[in-house]
Amino acid sequence: MSHANARLTFHGRCLLVRRVVFGGRPVAHVAAELGVSRQCAHRWVGRYRRQGWDGLADRR
Repeated sequence: MSHANARLTFHGRCLLVRRVVFGGRPVAHVAAELGVSRQCAHRWVGRYRRQGWDGLADRR
């Protein structure tokens, strides 16, 4: 389960990854649209590339 201040849920992280990886959109643009930092968005894309969809699951 996400903590109260989490910017995106699992589904939001999947949406971000779909837009970047499959849609070819720039990470910075998608991050701004979804209200997260560019660094955080890069982290999620990296986790997806290393671990697949499981890498985007809530970590707690």
